Amino acid sequence: MSEPAEVLTFGRAGVDIYPLQVGVGLEDVESFGKFLGGTTANVAVAAARLGRRAAIITGVGDDPFGRYVRQELRRLGVSDEHVVTNHEYPTPVTFCEIFPPDDFPLYFYRKPKAPDLQVTTADVDLDAVRAAQLLWLSVTGLSEEPSRTTHHDVLAARDGRPAVLDLDYRPMFWETPAAATEQIQKILGQVTVAVGNREECEVAVGETDPERAADALLDAGVELAIVKQGPKGVLAKSRTERVVSPPLTITPYNGLGAGDSFGGSLAHGLLAGWPLEQVLGRANAAGAIVASRLECSTAMPTAEEIDVLLAGGDPNEARNEKVTA
Repeated sequence: MSEPAEVLTFGRAGVDIYPLQVGVGLEDVESFGKFLGGTTANVAVAAARLGRRAAIITGVGDDPFGRYVRQELRRLGVSDEHVVTNHEYPTPVTFCEIFPPDDFPLYFYRKPKAPDLQVTTADVDLDAVRAAQLLWLSVTGLSEEPSRTTHHDVLAARDGRPAVLDLDYRPMFWETPAAATEQIQKILGQVTVAVGNREECEVAVGETDPERAADALLDAGVELAIVKQGPKGVLAKSRTERVVSPPLTITPYNGLGAGDSFGGSLAHGLLAGWPLEQVLGRANAAGAIVASRLECSTAMPTAEEIDVLLAGGDPNEARNEKVTA
């Protein structure tokens, strides 16, 4: 990357193996698709899809799936120059089941350890961290060492510059919710934006009520708190502003990755300096589009597709025409 990243993410990357049959368990699935996955990889791709220079700090194994992750990142417009190859642990693989409208079980294969959690401070180009316009982190990166310390060192290098913490709490990565709470509380004062759903906010600050959760995040030191409320839309609060963005009606196919699409669009809008209402509205639309598609990374929408949905159209119609042409 000849210029500093506009969006630099740090966290999970791996391979998603998604069934091509809907409504059946993995034991009955006959065929699968292979896709780039991992929440922070998806956020980087979503930002790149919207025209941002994007890069990711992560780790992959010295194996075919690791080579695939690097290859796919580059193909989707994300720099892989900060991807660390781990020669001990394999690249993570994630399977899912698809039971629309709202049941999408995930099965993570990240044992005995995942390379993305083995990234050390010595592996990271801190000059690139300082130069990036916006840094995006996930709570999973705090779940074990050495990644935990590396996250703190990376944030220290930012010295207060824009940093977003995705509250993306995954119980399988933590011994207890209390362990996650302890680590999240230590880092909230170092980031400028926090984003999560009501359940994730409960782990982070002990509140599920959106208003109280947003206020608690602000009290913890963030400048902007974003709480996803499901069918009630998204609440965003700063110390001077409050915005609620209503949900968009879509036909769900696979809800996985919708939050990452929201995140990439959120990063894009924050960097653009748009009004908060516009930032949230377009991020909502980006998330809805991915929820209506099978995959995650390759499902991330363009700005034109977001425009179509906000205008009342179907962004998948033109996409399907391109696929079949």
